[in-house]
Amino acid sequence: LAERERRRFARHLNEARLPTGKTLEAFDFQAIQGADRGQLSALACDSTWIDQARNLLLFGPSGVGKSHLAAAIGHALIEQGLRVRYFAASALVQELQSAKQTLRLSDALTKLDKYRLLVIDDIGYVQRSEAETSVLFELIAHRYEAGSVIITSNQPFSAWDRIFPDDMMAVAAIDRLIHHAHVIELSGESYRKKTHTQRLQ
Repeated sequence: LAERERRRFARHLNEARLPTGKTLEAFDFQAIQGADRGQLSALACDSTWIDQARNLLLFGPSGVGKSHLAAAIGHALIEQGLRVRYFAASALVQELQSAKQTLRLSDALTKLDKYRLLVIDDIGYVQRSEAETSVLFELIAHRYEAGSVIITSNQPFSAWDRIFPDDMMAVAAIDRLIHHAHVIELSGESYRKKTHTQRLQ
């Protein structure tokens, strides 16, 4: 049984395609404002919010650890037996757009249903075109109250008109995402900038 569980975990971790080495233990909570260790640990250790198809939205400037936290929570949930899939937002949108062009979008969305959690990283970098944002909206609508997502963005909701060319579509997407969601706003100095500065010293 232990060996079967080990193989299952390895298989699910491999299919998730999470960035490696990202854990809550490795996250510098003292350096980042808005990162509540207790809240994030609870989301990582208790999958009730996944059972309820709730979402987690992580906002903040580049380099404050949004992707790190999203990957860390995904990793912890895989350890609990859940199936998780990580996507860079731009790559996911291109994949769905390709499926739509070949009339397979519905199949592609249904295929993603096997993952209890989708991590969509850096949604702010999605190109502001009707073709790309329409499939992103269809994914959000498809997952609404059916499956959980973690979304990271360097753009606050007030700037999502830069992502969705249609204001009504932006409002509808935000409404579906926040209806059942934990929203966390992070701030602080960029990890990458800080690391680079330390190297120069």
